[in-house]
Amino acid sequence: MRAEPSSHAGWREWAGFAVLALPTMLLGLDVTALYLVVPSLAADLRPTATETLWIMDTYGFLIAGFLITMGTLGDRIGRRRLLMIGMAAFGAASILAAFAPSALWLITARALLGVAGATLMPSTLSLIFNMFTDARQRALAIGAWATMFALGMAAGPVVGGALAAGFWWGAAFLIAVPVSVFVLAAAPSLLPEFRTDAGRPDLLSVGLSLAAILPIIYAIKHVAAHGIDVQASATVLLGGGSAVAFVRRQLRLKEPLLDMRLFTSRAFSAALTVLLIGLVGFGGMMFLITQHLQLVEGLSPTAAGLWTGPPALAMLIGGIGAPLIATRIPPGVVMASALALSLIGYAALAFTGTDGKPSVVAGFAFLYLSLGVIAALGTDIVVGAAPPERSGSAAALSETVQELGVAVGVALLGSLTTATYRTAIEARPALPRSVAEPYDDSLSGATSVADQLPAGALRHAQEAFTSGLNTAAIAAGIAIAGASVVCFRTLRHVRPIADAPTEAEPIASARVGGDDR
Repeated sequence: MRAEPSSHAGWREWAGFAVLALPTMLLGLDVTALYLVVPSLAADLRPTATETLWIMDTYGFLIAGFLITMGTLGDRIGRRRLLMIGMAAFGAASILAAFAPSALWLITARALLGVAGATLMPSTLSLIFNMFTDARQRALAIGAWATMFALGMAAGPVVGGALAAGFWWGAAFLIAVPVSVFVLAAAPSLLPEFRTDAGRPDLLSVGLSLAAILPIIYAIKHVAAHGIDVQASATVLLGGGSAVAFVRRQLRLKEPLLDMRLFTSRAFSAALTVLLIGLVGFGGMMFLITQHLQLVEGLSPTAAGLWTGPPALAMLIGGIGAPLIATRIPPGVVMASALALSLIGYAALAFTGTDGKPSVVAGFAFLYLSLGVIAALGTDIVVGAAPPERSGSAAALSETVQELGVAVGVALLGSLTTATYRTAIEARPALPRSVAEPYDDSLSGATSVADQLPAGALRHAQEAFTSGLNTAAIAAGIAIAGASVVCFRTLRHVRPIADAPTEAEPIASARVGGDDR
């Protein structure tokens, strides 16, 4: 039975959405803004190689770790309140980062930014669900929300590089200050408040969630950089054991930090799976494409950022267009079709050569298009499957899966590319040991000793890396093809967005149409 349509959002809700779009774009921008800032930052603070790695990784590392906790906290204390607390903290931490006198200070500031960022992502998404009760408008708003984050990531390298060149490296962090002030001023009048009557979050559950997520993400990043070793295995065991303990505790609690009953919805679980696989492919290929453009094609970081900017516009098309198409066609069919279409992009990357900027950029555009579609519709299904009082927790889980997908993609596809590179590089000419070690390790190592290499050796390394990129694209394409089939088989019964549920009725259960086996 078709539900009665919900009330349409007016100018106030759309103005509130504009307020929510700012921190969303800011979060994406802060992920990538340091890409072109690191050289000037390194010249000033002189961090060690390990400190540089932590400066880059700490932000995303702690965002992923605290998302579930902060999503549930927003359900309990109020989503607007948590957004404002997080926005104030983000602005303050940005000032600390901008004027950091040492590498350790900057690492600490980046950690605070990550914790603050974890409050913003689920708060913005769950508030959209509160503000837009009409299914069509809500899906359109979610598509625009997902696109804002991607556009922020695409703009980050260009904006960060321009500010570092025009002022100093710390200016890249100060973008957050006026955004924070504006959001704090506008939120009380334009954003609604929503909270549940539940008590305080279970602190032991919070600790177990952090003990599960942080070691696993650390292990993934460690494997990507150093391969599988004792340290990686130990952290995986620690994270896995904590995850088991976390799940068992949630099943026993009357008011769990994460309601495990959400996973009994086939649409919820399938949409999370599709988001995970989609982000594994996209995250891994984005990591490799940025290296290819700089180390193989010879572009500067700024030029590479400009080349990857136009493909990001495809996500705008996917994020905004998919909800409109899904008003008439089941969203699962739209998502499966977008994943299948992205195989064109993976095929282009699988056959690209060392002089293949057009094919790389065109292929990347298809990946961005698919990401826009699955981020918009998949997020709508995941968060909509939860009851209103749990939408913050569901939103956080959706974001956690996507963060995990990017990390896994970088580790898996990066490791596959490295293995292919090292196999292909075996036919190199004889080199001194001091040159051979970095040359055999990676293309970036080969580039660092380029002035000591014989003629043709660097080209050989570039061809080996490109071969690894081709192999990774094939592997990712196979996984995406499988995800497309899973998406079609499990989500095709979710009815079009035009068949809107009532406000009190979870979206997935109302739209599945009686066949959610």
